[in-house]
Amino acid sequence: MQGYSPKELLEFIEKSPTCFHVVQSLEEMLHSGGFEKLQESRRWAIEPGGKYYVTRNGSSIIAFCVPEAIRGFHIMASHSDSPAFKVKELPEIGVERKYTKLNVEGYGGMLMSTWFDRPLSAAGRLLVRDGGRIVSRLVNVDRDLLIIPSLAIHMNRGVNDGYKFNVQKDLLPLYGDGAVSGTFMAVVAEAAGVDVQDIMGHDLFLYPRVKGSIWGKDGCYISSSRLDDLQCVFASANGLLQAEKVQKAAVMAVLDNEEVGSTTKQGAASDFLKETIFRICREIGMDELERSRVMASSFMVSADNAQAAHPNHMEKSDAVNRPFMNEGIVIKYNANQRYTSDAVSSAIFKVICEKAKVPYQVYVNRSDIAGGSTLGNIAGTQISMNTVDIGLAQLAMHSSYETAGTKDTKYLVKAARQFFECDIQCAEDGIFALR
Repeated sequence: MQGYSPKELLEFIEKSPTCFHVVQSLEEMLHSGGFEKLQESRRWAIEPGGKYYVTRNGSSIIAFCVPEAIRGFHIMASHSDSPAFKVKELPEIGVERKYTKLNVEGYGGMLMSTWFDRPLSAAGRLLVRDGGRIVSRLVNVDRDLLIIPSLAIHMNRGVNDGYKFNVQKDLLPLYGDGAVSGTFMAVVAEAAGVDVQDIMGHDLFLYPRVKGSIWGKDGCYISSSRLDDLQCVFASANGLLQAEKVQKAAVMAVLDNEEVGSTTKQGAASDFLKETIFRICREIGMDELERSRVMASSFMVSADNAQAAHPNHMEKSDAVNRPFMNEGIVIKYNANQRYTSDAVSSAIFKVICEKAKVPYQVYVNRSDIAGGSTLGNIAGTQISMNTVDIGLAQLAMHSSYETAGTKDTKYLVKAARQFFECDIQCAEDGIFALR
């Protein structure tokens, strides 16, 4: 089956340097799998047995398979964005006519030190004038273009004792000498195949050029940029594509801006997922009362990677609830509801893993260390249903080069397929059956 090879995951990530390219890569996969594209601005014609997808902002995408009769929704949600540096509107800064730097700002919470002294480039989207229209064009300057140079230790003797990086001072990438001043957007335009004077706007991000690798004595580890959260995106997409007969409406939602709070028109706090679900119901003639009943029998899996126990810092993990790479899907818990997993949703997901014959493990923060959050509880404010937060164990989360286990993607593909194919039935509040 497709979607099991670590090399396929690395190829997917390499093709997807920004959230916009993630959606493009997913569209290619879905189109090859027989999915039909819909537009939010047009009427939908949905048929039982049909497969469809819709995008918003070019950075979020929802794909769904419609069964013969909709008795509920099985939704798997992940996110398309990763921490990076965003290029500002006026992108260049000259330094004494000797250097040309890019003017950037941080997007999301990243490990800044990991971005120094490695080749970078820029990718994203352009809004381009095309006759009487303004159209989007994806762009990737597919070559080593930039580096953020470290300050020599001789000039910063205390750097190894701890240093607070300043994005505006320390993290501006070097683009060239003084002679290249004023050429950055022309380079971007050439890569996109457009005239620079036709560019009306841009969303450009830096990305590392170091290729992903499979390593360790037995090839047990995989390292790459953007494993958080493209590992879960890739697995959920392959699980959906491999699902043969869905019992509930199977939905894959890949949403943007999780790393900055999800409060955008295309994020988990938006109405994108809710309106898509409600629109599916309306298009097949379901009234509001029936829709409410159907939503009570629905289930969501929020898939976003989890912190693996660190080999040099085991003390940072919980004493017993600590996940490891290659040991299965991680179910994430938090008493303060930063994660949505509870006894009901985790029990149901454990049964799904057992049916898929894949291992699972659990993650809880140390009680004195605040953890991160994800999109599950945010999406739940828009469309409520039983939800479990899961992920795959990884090291160096939010580094420019992260590490995970080569076996775990396969586990999540199998679990995702099982989830999309199974039928979670709610007999009454607190009583469930899986078929």
